[in-house]
Amino acid sequence: MKIALMSPYDFAYPGGVTGHVTHLAEEFVKLGHQVVVLAPCMEKVDTPAGVELVPVGRPIAVPTNGSVARLSQSVWLEPRIKGVLKRGAFDIVHVHEPFVPFMPWLVVYASEVTTIATFHAFNERGLRLWFWKPVLKPVDRHLHGRIAVSEAARAYFSRRFPGEYTIIPNGIDVDHFSAPASPLPQFEDGKLNIVFVGRLEKRKGLRYLLGAFSSLKWDFPNLRLIVVGPGTLDSESQRVLSERNIKDLVFTGHVPYSELPRYYQTADIFCAPAVGRESFGYVIAEAMAAGRAIAASDIPGYRSVVTHGYQALLVRPRSEEALAAGLRTLILDPELRQRLGQHGRQSVEQYRWNTVARRVIDYYEIVMAQRRAAALKSTSSA
Repeated sequence: MKIALMSPYDFAYPGGVTGHVTHLAEEFVKLGHQVVVLAPCMEKVDTPAGVELVPVGRPIAVPTNGSVARLSQSVWLEPRIKGVLKRGAFDIVHVHEPFVPFMPWLVVYASEVTTIATFHAFNERGLRLWFWKPVLKPVDRHLHGRIAVSEAARAYFSRRFPGEYTIIPNGIDVDHFSAPASPLPQFEDGKLNIVFVGRLEKRKGLRYLLGAFSSLKWDFPNLRLIVVGPGTLDSESQRVLSERNIKDLVFTGHVPYSELPRYYQTADIFCAPAVGRESFGYVIAEAMAAGRAIAASDIPGYRSVVTHGYQALLVRPRSEEALAAGLRTLILDPELRQRLGQHGRQSVEQYRWNTVARRVIDYYEIVMAQRRAAALKSTSSA
């Protein structure tokens, strides 16, 4: 097949959807398909072998969903998009985040072939979908197939836009995170390491982990907290730091993807205290691949990846006390940590990119067959 994958986000800037599209494209090429990626892009980037990138539009930073998205907001791209799709003679046009304005809308309207959408987002309230529903309904009607990356994402979109959604999760590079990595010597001193990985955004809940860690240090002076990720601390996290004299706290800043396995594997406990708006637990899956015990918030996006008591301990979100209690349980029970880590390592196999890509290709074929059958039925009844 010849496949067009479209991402609304700046392809030169790392992110969940960008990574998803990149890995899908790479796996599709390995399976013998032709792949073209359409995305806004600020600068030249390397793509996987055999994957063509067609830059469409210039992205700008737009605050959204507790983060910042780099999107092309131009409504003047229609002629270029129509030209790219017409010349490409694609079998499938696969749009990621089809409800993000404006580029995905233009691609959906311009597509004259089987058009698939993947829905990645999640928000507990869904007010934005309600507000934009009159504009988005025509976009939704042009779709032939819908994929959601998790049950949380499916529930979020299907409330406003009912229909059939097939759940195909995000993938991760399991081998990258599971292969033994060289230890970080500065953390090999006998302390018990709790590791956080993520952008320093308010919705990631670091403020609650800092509070929980500061209270646990009184009973467990041998603890250390390692915070891995870029960004600036939110005001609540800064307040916690200013009020409490927290020892054994390390901020690494941005860590290259190639180095991340070393940090995951340094963890005795991995902690993900996000407060919501997570459709899929990327960091949870990465920690599972590394075989780490996990303490995480009990939110829909994380429940789609782990089961409480089997691969992780899930605790009430936005609560220092609940998070501290979960961490305390893991600190005191090395056998439980080992068991959770083993279960996670076994469960994460379903998120291998080659497995995910094959499921997406199978879905393409199902939708294309359904359209052919519908066309044949229409012709025979005419």
